[in-house]
Formats: sequence, structure tokens, C-alpha cells
Amino acid sequence: MQISIDRERCIGAGQCALTAPKVFTQDDDGFSELLPDYEEALEGPMVKEAARACPVQAITVT
Repeated sequence: MQISIDRERCIGAGQCALTAPKVFTQDDDGFSELLPDYEEALEGPMVKEAARACPVQAITVT
């Protein structure tokens, strides 16, 4: 599974971090980023749900 975050599009709503907190966090400016060891938490539907919950569709999961 590949995850990408379009940082130009991200508005820092934080829905990804709320939905999949073992994969996403927010940086000091409030924008989404992947946690360092996120690969260990990729099982289950929450990563795709986090991408779907993004209000500006800044997250792509393939």
C-alpha cells in the first residue's frame, strides 16, 4: 500500500490523524504527515477511511 499526501492541497483539518492515528499525524504547522513507522499500521480499513475523510482529498492510497 502506498500513501501520498498532497501538501499543496492539505488544509490541516486533521481528519486523517483522528481516523488513523497510527499512520498520520500533523506537523508543527498543522499539516498532515506520515508517522515514521506507519508501515506497521497499514492493516485494516482505517487508512482508506482516513483518505476518504479528508475534506480536500489530499490523501491518495494505492
